[in-house]
Amino acid sequence: MAGVGRRTAARGTGLAAALVGCLLTVACGSGYSPSGPFRDLPQGAPPEVAPPTGSAPAPVPGDPSTPGSSDQQAGDPNVVATGLTVPTGLVVLPDGTAVVGERDSGRLLQVFPDRSPARELMTVPGVDTAGNGGLLGLALSPTFAEDGLYYAYVSTATDNRVVRFPVGGTPNPVLTGIPRGEEHNGGGLLFGADGTLYVGTGDTGDPAMAADPASLAGKVLAVDVFGQPAGAGPVFSRGHSDVTALCSGGDERVFAADDLLTGPDEFDALVPGGDQGPAGIPPVLTVPEDAGLAGCAVSGPYVFLGGLTGRKVLVTELDGTGAPTGDPTDFLADRYGRLRTVVLDPTGALWVTTSNKDGAGAPAPDDDRVLRVLPPSSAADSPL
Repeated sequence: MAGVGRRTAARGTGLAAALVGCLLTVACGSGYSPSGPFRDLPQGAPPEVAPPTGSAPAPVPGDPSTPGSSDQQAGDPNVVATGLTVPTGLVVLPDGTAVVGERDSGRLLQVFPDRSPARELMTVPGVDTAGNGGLLGLALSPTFAEDGLYYAYVSTATDNRVVRFPVGGTPNPVLTGIPRGEEHNGGGLLFGADGTLYVGTGDTGDPAMAADPASLAGKVLAVDVFGQPAGAGPVFSRGHSDVTALCSGGDERVFAADDLLTGPDEFDALVPGGDQGPAGIPPVLTVPEDAGLAGCAVSGPYVFLGGLTGRKVLVTELDGTGAPTGDPTDFLADRYGRLRTVVLDPTGALWVTTSNKDGAGAPAPDDDRVLRVLPPSSAADSPL
């Protein structure tokens, strides 16, 4: 509803032309040694995995502009993990691997750029999956190298909350009492450069809660690592519908992907104390309501937005004022089904999760998957 009637004026189609044939150049490193050929998730008891150490560069990802390898054993070079169930939160670790969380099971799995088999790390207890709730977002502690702590946005039977834990440890509450509903439960998590934890919540289908400054629903909250208000918080911005993802670029601006119940979905640039409601701050970009925005990543002027219903990643470029330079361009359209989370790693590679087992998709035999691909732009030259 907040986006009804809003339209971002197109400023030409230069982005589409600029993106054709233009791929990132990523330095190739030795990485770690694969544990064997690509195959489905291993069975049996998972190995114990300590917090990662080292910083070996990851392999160069596949090029989605060309077909996959003809070698049937190699498979699609863009797919780094298969056989998952609604992978939602994803974080890239210091060693170039990633940890992904399954929304419905609460499992955390480590996945590898070289397509080695995924490793199950643990299951987050107490997750309630009614409606569209579950394990929704992940973030790494600002001091992860020292403490190995993960932060997760989870739904319980009574609320949505943020918890933190080491691998194999008991989750401890950081922020509780976020309203819980059958829909629009939010789930975006992002640590700012100053250590502020931004938390994107949903309005549970009731826009009045998003407008209410006393409610934690339909907000982006700002807290410290212990859940205490940061700055003038905890409410950083209000008037949101369903903040499924938060992201920031090199200038440390905070952006939100907002999936609206009706009307166009929104990509918002957040302002402290701002109102993103119908009469408030207009969005940076609106996209058709059939996009189903569920993820966002920013690299310099480039923005990457995951689309569930749209079955694609939307790519746009922002000018010096923060406005789009033209209409969004489709990337990976209809190639892997419903696309949810998008994360850029330090090499410039784009990690993407599929969401074909969420009840709204048509799963392929190897769904759900985690992809690692080259974005269709020169974003590698832009500061992350």
